[in-house]
Amino acid sequence: MKTITLLGNSTMKHSGRFLMTRGNGSILSLPTLKHQYQHHTLTKNFLTFGQSNQIQSRPFEIWSVRRIFYNTQKCFCALSPSFGQTRVVSRPYCGVSTKSRGFCLAAFSLASKVQNLSTSVETRVNDTNFERIYVQNGVNVKPLVVERIDKDENIAVVQESIAEVDSVEDVDGDKNLEGVKRLVIETSPRREETDIEKEAWRLLQESVVRYCGSPVGTMAANDPNDKQPLNYDQVFIRDFVPSALAFLLRGEAEIVKNFLLHTLQLQSWEKTVDCYSPGQGLMPASFKVRNVPLDDNKFEEVLDPDFGESAIGRVAPVDSGLWWIILLRAYGKITGDYALQERVDVQTGIKLIMNLCLADGFDMFPSLLVTDGSCMIDRRMGIHGHPLEIQALFYSALRCSREMLSVSEGSKNLVRAINNRLSALSFHIREYYWVDMKKINEIYRYKTEEYSMDATNKFNIYPEQIPAWLMDWIPEEGGYLIGNLQPAHMDFRFFTLGNLWSIISSLGTPKQNEAILNLFEVKWNDLVGHMPLKICYPALEYEEWHIITGSDPKNTPWSYHNGGSWPTLLWQFTLACIKMRKFELAQKAVDMAEKRLSADRWPEYYDTRTGKFIGKQSRLFQTWTIAGFLTSKMLLENPDMASLLFWDEDYDLLEICVCALSKTGRKKCSRGAAKSQILV
Repeated sequence: MKTITLLGNSTMKHSGRFLMTRGNGSILSLPTLKHQYQHHTLTKNFLTFGQSNQIQSRPFEIWSVRRIFYNTQKCFCALSPSFGQTRVVSRPYCGVSTKSRGFCLAAFSLASKVQNLSTSVETRVNDTNFERIYVQNGVNVKPLVVERIDKDENIAVVQESIAEVDSVEDVDGDKNLEGVKRLVIETSPRREETDIEKEAWRLLQESVVRYCGSPVGTMAANDPNDKQPLNYDQVFIRDFVPSALAFLLRGEAEIVKNFLLHTLQLQSWEKTVDCYSPGQGLMPASFKVRNVPLDDNKFEEVLDPDFGESAIGRVAPVDSGLWWIILLRAYGKITGDYALQERVDVQTGIKLIMNLCLADGFDMFPSLLVTDGSCMIDRRMGIHGHPLEIQALFYSALRCSREMLSVSEGSKNLVRAINNRLSALSFHIREYYWVDMKKINEIYRYKTEEYSMDATNKFNIYPEQIPAWLMDWIPEEGGYLIGNLQPAHMDFRFFTLGNLWSIISSLGTPKQNEAILNLFEVKWNDLVGHMPLKICYPALEYEEWHIITGSDPKNTPWSYHNGGSWPTLLWQFTLACIKMRKFELAQKAVDMAEKRLSADRWPEYYDTRTGKFIGKQSRLFQTWTIAGFLTSKMLLENPDMASLLFWDEDYDLLEICVCALSKTGRKKCSRGAAKSQILV
């Protein structure tokens, strides 16, 4: 029998908190579960359990709802007296079998011992005092040190890992449980994993990288027969995201927390290329654990980051910081450990990334201007400018930051800038990046060389730019967001990651999101073929390939980034399908991948127009291929968990417009006429 325990303290004061969540984070009455208990009242102002298996409501207020580990292998929760201060303590068990899955319900009063579990400077997180984060002697220092310089005194606060606190006893123990009652609930057992899933989990565990004895990430690929791994033995931020989600959905949060904190430490490292340093806040593309020799034949482990100074082309990884913020939010949503994102050092890290992205420049567009090779497509592929992939991740990171930033005098200007950018960016992408049959016909009839505030062809796009393949390829029902937009240039290629994240983050309108998945259905053979999913469509061929890629021998037509098929995109496709309630479409793609991935030894990518062959330079036992498959399976089995990872439409965003702040009357807002088309 699978069991889960509800804990309540009968002597809890009114300042206590009541916690009860399920997959979608809503309050749960559990009407279908068998309850074995006597009538139990938490407090007169909170909730009462009656014999009718229902939760009876009284006048109460839910101050804080936080999620505990979904997989209850490690679970202990304590609630603090202030909003949003739930603490999740990693322990071997909490009255639940370590093999159990399901819900974890808890109600606690605040105890003095629990107050010391915080990893944030709680009483000072919103102060206007100067905060300074530093790392002593480089990243080989094991504890993360946070120093705050106050107005009246200098206080050094050393943050300790919650998992190392020994004052909290296990629920099955006898200590610290006076007055605590239990509610044992039966849940249905989890299905048995298939042989392919067991193999995938084994390979994922074998790819784990440890630093000072603790797991800090997964290497990009772990092929035992690969004699020249190059940088595939490093931990990449973007590559680790599907691994992190797989671990989180299984209830193994330690590796994700360690990863987030150690990469945060690396953010402060000095980074230079030819005596020039990029702006503060840049996150590394990857890092490697190295052994540094000391005296007396001793060695010390250190983290060696790569900020792009060793990368092919020496390109800074713009997407790394965006992925880090997205993963930080996912960690809090799934585990309920919101204390991590409330820490002073983590808040500072978010601010540094946002300040770097929101810095003023010469650009007239709200989209982020980047060079070629600054994201998953890390080689020359003609995506310099304002590629959709970066804009979709940027929009997601903006929404994450708005959720996680503590509002104070020191952050209110940043929050205002985030809101303004979200509004401008969503309008820009929805209005100017979207193409369907109607829009293409409109572009086909564009007048050029318009000089006017009321110009229809604002970017001076020449109709001759519409490629011949697109005329016949675009279906009647369906559309997508183009790959790039610049003055006199539209890149009409379909880029999968950018379109999927536009759905996940609600960068596109609901109608546009529906049309993108319709396009996948209609053009399944082109975008999925024999292996999900094409990274872009179509491939650059002939003269285009020579000119745009520089004759790149790795990006030949229908290979690698030039039209190759990447199984790691499967988890993002699954998440988008779940959001749009197209479960059968996601299941079809997962089933197709499951038939081949294990037999093909988990390749990095596939070649040819339909993805028939393993890529000619594809690494085997690629970790994000493995993790993407596992994450997709778990999301389909528990769609409620998927709801924690995507965003719904925010209809207030388009109401925020800086044009309304202008007193000169010179600015003319173009949104009014377009709102009827955008907010649908």
